[in-house]
Formats: sequence, structure tokens, C-alpha cells
Amino acid sequence: MEADRWLLGGQFEDSVFEERPERRTGPPVSYRAKRCEPQWFYEEVGSNDDDEALTIKKFKGDLAYRRQEYQKALQEYSSISEKLPPTNFAMKRDVQEGQARCLIHLGRHAEALVMAANLENKATNIDHLTTVLCLELAICSSLQNVEKTIFCLQKLISLHPFNPWNWGQLAEAYLNLGPALSAPFASSCKQNSFTSSDKSIRSSFPHSGRGCLLCFSETLPESSVFSMEASSASNQKNEKGSDNIQNSVAEKREAVLLETQMKACASFIRTRLLLQLTQSQQTSFALERNLRTQQEIEDKMKAFSFKEDTLLFIAEVMGEDIVPEKIKDEVRTEVKCVVGCAPLTSLVMTSSKEFEDKWFGKIKDHFCSFENQLHTEIHILA
Repeated sequence: MEADRWLLGGQFEDSVFEERPERRTGPPVSYRAKRCEPQWFYEEVGSNDDDEALTIKKFKGDLAYRRQEYQKALQEYSSISEKLPPTNFAMKRDVQEGQARCLIHLGRHAEALVMAANLENKATNIDHLTTVLCLELAICSSLQNVEKTIFCLQKLISLHPFNPWNWGQLAEAYLNLGPALSAPFASSCKQNSFTSSDKSIRSSFPHSGRGCLLCFSETLPESSVFSMEASSASNQKNEKGSDNIQNSVAEKREAVLLETQMKACASFIRTRLLLQLTQSQQTSFALERNLRTQQEIEDKMKAFSFKEDTLLFIAEVMGEDIVPEKIKDEVRTEVKCVVGCAPLTSLVMTSSKEFEDKWFGKIKDHFCSFENQLHTEIHILA
């Protein structure tokens, strides 16, 4: 019976029989926080601790970056990166991000992109990945590459679909994409139009044409008249073909620009919806910024030529998932620490098409069906 009692865990811990340290008598010693003077790390600080020495060098790099001394900051960061132990992941990420941001300002974008890609591959949670995507966004914005900037914003929105500021930036990027899209169409029009030499030849013969040839037919040989008439007819046919090509290109350009405007409009509308959702929870300067941004969006929306019912439809589609209870549940259940890259990469869109199909697919289908209906009515009337 006694043996059974021991098997059930009735024994005492050894710590019960250990002597406890005596308590100190008298008042407790007051705690004094260490006070550091501004830029204390620039003084000669003798330290045998390697970690503290590296931290001091990092502070020097941070201050140089703040002063916009990017070459000096890069040197400080680089000297730290070589000496950091492989187990100090946190500082290593901070230093590499600092190096990449210095490289951006120094115009060495290719090196910054390589560093950002390395950080992205090593990201282990959503916070790390968000920081890396913000870094990639800064690189693409500095390069003024609108398409890559849009894709970076789309990946950020995939992680944080309820962040209004990312949606606002995406809308602005789509607006900037409009002029960039016009250039390829303009160049294709030039390729399909007449050259300057053709125009100069035609301008030197102001009366060229079939009417003029008939006027001079009595003074020309019969074979010459027929050959020139055939050449004139061929030129007219080429002109019609060129006009058709130019019209087709113009229609395509108009369709692409309209679709880009639709995406910008939809992104602005979602930004406004998300700002309205958080408006009741804000005060002071945060509320002022919120209301000011909403007014700016309202002013920009006036530039779009969409009808009221179309805007209402876009708002309905872009606000389908904006339910306060649902948002709270998603934020509460968000996994902040993901071990392994497989679950993390699945949260980010792999292509711009995938993102646009998800968020703008219904609106695009609505536009296409309306356009087809309009073409059908025009055909019937004709």
C-alpha cells in the first residue's frame, strides 16, 4: 500500500528541504535608471562586451542615416554586418535593412533589391514580411517603376487587406500608370502611320489624286494613265488600312485607360470605406488626417466620368468583406509568428493578375457586360 502511494506521486520535492536565503532587513535599495546624454555613443566608450560595441556602431549608423549621410551610414552598417554572430537574427535584419535603404539613396538599386530578396526569403512571420515589402516598395518607387510599385502594394494588401493607406497608395499608383500606358500605344501608332518622307512627297503635289490625273489624261500615254490610276487606288486602300489600324489602336488604348481608371476608382472607394470604419475610434490629429484624406478622395473622384449607379456598384463590391465583427475576428486570429516559409508565402499574391481578378473581377465583368450591351444596341440602331 505504501509503495502504491509513492507511485501516485506522493513524494516531496527536494526544494522543500532546502534552506531559504535570509531576507534583507531595512528599506529596499532605490532603483536608478541609467541616464545617457544625447549622442553618448560618439564618445570613446571602453567596453569589453562585443554585443555592446556592435550596438554602439549601429547607433552611429542610425544617426548618420538620419543626417542623410548615407555613405557613412552604409560603412557603419557594413562593418557591423561582418562581425555579427549568426544567432543575432534581430540586429542582423535591422542592419541589412539599413544597408538596403542606404543603397537606395546612393542609387545602387540592384544591390538593394538583392538584399531585399534575401530578407524576404528569411522572413519567418508577417511582421518581418511586411517590413521587407515596404523596403521593396521604397526601391521600386525610387526607380519610378510604376508596375513593380503596384505589385509591391498588391502584396502588402494581400497581407493587410484592411489597411486604408496601402489602398490609397495603390489608387495613386494606378493613376500614375495611365500616362505610362499611353507611351506604347503612341509608338505603335507612329509605326503604323506614314513616315515624314511620305508626307513631304505628298505635300509637294497638292493636287495629287484621281481628279487631277483625269485632267491631264489627254497629255499622257494611256499606259501611264492606267498605272498612275492603279497606284492612286492602292494608296487610298493603304490609307484606309492605316486608318483602321490607328482606330483599333486608339480603341485599345481607350479600353486600357478606362480599366486603369476603374481600378484606381475602386481602390479610392475602398480606402474611403475603411477610413469611415475607423473614424469613430479616432480623435485629435488621427481623426483630422482621416477626414482630410476622405475629402481629398472625394475631390479626386470628381475627375472620374463614372455614373452614380456605377460608383454605388463599385462601393458594394469593394465593401463586401468590410464587416466590423468579421474584421475583429480576423485580427484576433491572425498568426503573428509562422515557423517555416510555406504558410507565409501562401498569404501573398503570386501575380498582379491574381490580385486584380480577386478584387476587380466583378467590376470588370460588370463593365464588359455593359459595353457589350451598348455595342448590341448601336448595331441594332444601325
